[in-house]
This record gives sequence, structure tokens and C-alpha cells, in this order.
Amino acid sequence: MLKKKRSSALDYRKKNRRKVIKTMVQSALLLVVGVLLVNTLFGIRRYEEPDKSGWSNREGFIAVSYFGVGRSSTPKLVAKSQLDQQLKALYDQGYVTISQQDVIDFYVHHKPLPEKALFLSFEDGRNDSSLFSQSLLEKYNYKATFFSYANKMGHSDRKFVQPKEMLKMMKSGYWELGTNGNRLTYINIFDHNGRFIGMKEEKELTSKEHIKYYNHYLMDFIRDENMIPAENRAEMETRIHSDYETLKDIYTSKLGFVPQAYMIMHANALNNGMNPLVAHANSMNIEQLFSIHFNREGNAFNTSAGDVFDLTRVQAAPYWYTNHLLMKIQKDTGEEMQFIQGDKRLADDWELISGAAQFTDNRIILTSPSASPGMLYLIGSESSGNTAISYQVAGNVVGKQTVYVRYDKRTGAYLRVVVENNELHVEQKKFGRKETERILSSQLQPISWNEEDLAFDKASVYTKEQIVADAEPKKEEYPINIQQTRQLKVKLQGNLLTITVDGDPIADGEEIDGLVESGGVALEAEYSTQNKKDDIYDAVFEDFEIVLMAKDDDKSLVVFSNKMTGFQGIIHSFKKGLDASINWVMDTF
Repeated sequence: MLKKKRSSALDYRKKNRRKVIKTMVQSALLLVVGVLLVNTLFGIRRYEEPDKSGWSNREGFIAVSYFGVGRSSTPKLVAKSQLDQQLKALYDQGYVTISQQDVIDFYVHHKPLPEKALFLSFEDGRNDSSLFSQSLLEKYNYKATFFSYANKMGHSDRKFVQPKEMLKMMKSGYWELGTNGNRLTYINIFDHNGRFIGMKEEKELTSKEHIKYYNHYLMDFIRDENMIPAENRAEMETRIHSDYETLKDIYTSKLGFVPQAYMIMHANALNNGMNPLVAHANSMNIEQLFSIHFNREGNAFNTSAGDVFDLTRVQAAPYWYTNHLLMKIQKDTGEEMQFIQGDKRLADDWELISGAAQFTDNRIILTSPSASPGMLYLIGSESSGNTAISYQVAGNVVGKQTVYVRYDKRTGAYLRVVVENNELHVEQKKFGRKETERILSSQLQPISWNEEDLAFDKASVYTKEQIVADAEPKKEEYPINIQQTRQLKVKLQGNLLTITVDGDPIADGEEIDGLVESGGVALEAEYSTQNKKDDIYDAVFEDFEIVLMAKDDDKSLVVFSNKMTGFQGIIHSFKKGLDASINWVMDTF
């Protein structure tokens, strides 16, 4: 009886201990959730101002902007995870964000900047940009400027951040405000058939696919169908001044001030080929209203010899992988960057000949240097003879993604399979020859895309003669910002080549004359000259597997594979399916 009582007392104490531990764990979880909730609602975390006493940089700074940030990547929005990786790469290399006042002090008062100075910004005033980037600014203690359009202030469209939220953002210290202008309006529009459309607000352009020529509201005279000005100089100046006055009135009434940083739409036009009278009308208003003007886009680096009213930034495209951004900054600054590598175990199987390579999950992302190819060579594959290679290319359609099926590094002879601008090419360089011979070409299945995916960025001043000449039918060019995944299987047995793309046969035992007898496997990435804005390219190879074939199939050897198999593959597939489902729900509802 005594034993039973002792046992019951012991069980009771154990139960009490478990209850206490359970209560403590629950309380801790509630505390964490409460802190996160309060932080989200009331913005407890505050930006920590850097110690500027040690700043000594008098050379300049880089400026990087993003059009928008989403939960996942789209042709317009960079994914939050992608932004995180890019900001981390900059943070790890010592980049410190600078404020608008730091930029003004650098140019006006000749004060120094941090050794690696970064002006970070987000354009277009989108809700998702503030939502998804806030935690990342906190994570790296980064400050950014949030640019918006005046005519979206007080707008019912939930896509844009409104004045009350903007003021709350500023209080945290992580954000400053800037403006892209009053509105996004297009003038002097012609379609691809040369038909005159005139002037339209962005929301009125339900179809951008057929727009060939256009300009922005502040960039030119309003013109007629013959491209003759439909307004005189005084009328043009009044129109442009009125637009800036409207901007001033809206920001003053909604925020209580006009942001001091301006990013004109569109970039690279003011004082660069546009009508000088129109340029003068803009410049007069800009210098009266603002203290900083990012007038140009395409170069990240601003030097001390620059002009605070003619600053430049690079807008990181959603299709840029992290090494692409780093390669661009290296090109613009001339400073060596530390590229990210990813999975070192996979990377060690390859020799990086040029460019930068990232190995992540089932992907090899090969980034080319500026205006030249990037190349990877599989170590130990020199004696490859009969080879079967299966892979998916998943980079931008506009660009070159190449697999060297048999490459003799010593002589430079090779056979390679190139996917470029939705075409497949088989190319050969024979021993002792300088030129490359194209021995097979095939147009791949057409690609469909939403017209919202179009890179609508060709605003310009043009003539009626250009419009007429350009209305002639031309070979289809794919937009520079769309991606497509293609499944390829390439088999080379002796000098017989077999290729399928997405299950469609392209070559079936094609005999290759004068083929190099042995050689290794290599990958290559190269930009397309169709992309006038960007000469760096990311080739993406997924589920890449190389098999050396023997006469007896049982003795065939897998020499490299980054396919995700087993439990890891199941989790990866589940995550991809879940992401696709969430994206569908968000897009649909």
C-alpha cells in the first residue's frame, strides 16, 4: 500500500513537472508571437544609424533599385528569397547603405562615404515591395528609398502604398521617400503596323504587345500622326510645369512635404538626345523641387565627379541571379567581387574557366562575364566517348545556353548543342580549323507569354520615316525578360548524334563527319546581342546528368548528376507544387 502511495505521488510530481514545462514553452511561444505581432503592427525595431566617423570614401557609391518584390519571382517582380540572397551578398562584402542626405553631403559639402557605399531603392510605390522587403532591411540594418507616383496617393487600388503607411514606414528609420513623378502616361504612340494611337494612361493600355513606338509624358512635345508638334513651346512648357505643380500639391497635401529624391520616367532621355527645349523645361522644374535626381539607368556607379541632378542606378531585373548582379557591379566599378558558389561538393566537380557559377538544389547557374562567354568544364571527363546527357535549360529565352558534348581542350575541337532564342543549333569545330560550322538547326515549339510580361522599355524620340520603315514584317523576337524550361536528351555514340527536346526528336542517329574522337563535357553561357541593355547572361541547367555508355548497359557509369532523388526529391517536388498552387490562388483571387 505504501509503495502504491509513493508511486502515485511520484506520478503526480512528474505530471506537474510536465505541466510546468508545457506552460513555460507555451508562454515562450506566445511571447515570441506577441513580439512579432507588436513589431509588425507598431514597428518596434528601429534602424541603427552607422558610425560615420570612420568614413573615408571620396570616390563614389553604387545605386541599386528594384521595380518590385513579390513572394515569388515574376517577369516584373523579384522574389523575396532572391532579394534576400542579393542583399546578403552585398552585406557580406561590406556594403553599407547610405541616405539621401549622405548623397547630398557627398556632392554639395564634399563629405566622405563608407568604403563600400550603397544607395538602395524600390520603385513604383508597390505594397508588396514594402511588405516583403521590410524584414530584410531589418535583417541587414539597411536603409532604402521608397519611390512612388503622386497620382497613386489616395488611390483606391490596393496595389500601392498609401500616405499613412508611408509615414509609418519612415518612422522606423529603414525607409525614406522619393518620387517617380506625377503619373505614368505615354504620348506619341504608334502600334506595330504604324497606326497612330496618340496619348494613353498606363491603365488604358490594355494591350502592350502591339505597341511599337511611344514616349513618356514629360519627354517630348505632344505630336500628331505625322510626328509634327501639336503644341508650341509655351504650351509645352505650361503642360510640363503643370505636371510638376500637380505632383507638388499632391505630396504636400498627403504627406506634408515633397520628397527630395526624384527618379524621372523614363531614364536616359533627359539631356541625352531629347528636344533641348523639353529638356530645359524639365530641368528648371526638377532643380526647383528636388535635391537629388536619378536621371539615368544602366550603370551602378556614381563618381565624385558626377552631378547630384544626373545620378545613375542599375535596376536589378527579376531574371538576374545573385552572381549576375555582382558581375554587373564588378563591371561598373572595376572592383573584384566575391561570387557566391552554393553547394561546394557539386562545385568541386567542375573547373570554372570563366564567369561565375552557383550550384543550388538541382540547378547549375552559370553567369557569363560582360560581353563574353562563361564556361564550366567537368573535371575528369577528358576521355568521354559514348555519352548520354540529360538536362533542362531554364534560363532566359534570349541568350545562349550551351552544352559541349565532346570538347578537346588541347586542340579546341568540339561538338556542342546550343539553345538560343528558342532555337536549337548543333555546332562543330574540327581539329585544325578556326571557324565553327553549324551542322543542324531547329526552331523549337512556340512560347506563349502574357503581354504583361513584356519589357516595355523602348521609349524614344523617332521620326515618321522610322515608323513607316519599321512597320514591315520581321522575324519574331522574344521579349528579353521571359524564361522557358526545355527538357533535352543528347546521346553521342561514336559519331552518331541523337537529340530530343521536350520529347520531340531533333536528330536521330545523325552522322557527324570529322568529329573529334574524345573530349570532355563543358557548359557555356553567353548573352544575345538582341538584349541591348545587358551583356551578362545566366544560363540555367537543371537535373544535369552525364552517363558514360558501355556496350553493356549494366556497365554504364553516371559520372555526374545533380538530380534530387529519394526523400530530398520528394520534398523538392512538393515544395515546387505548393509554390505553384499558392501562386495560382494569389493570381486568380
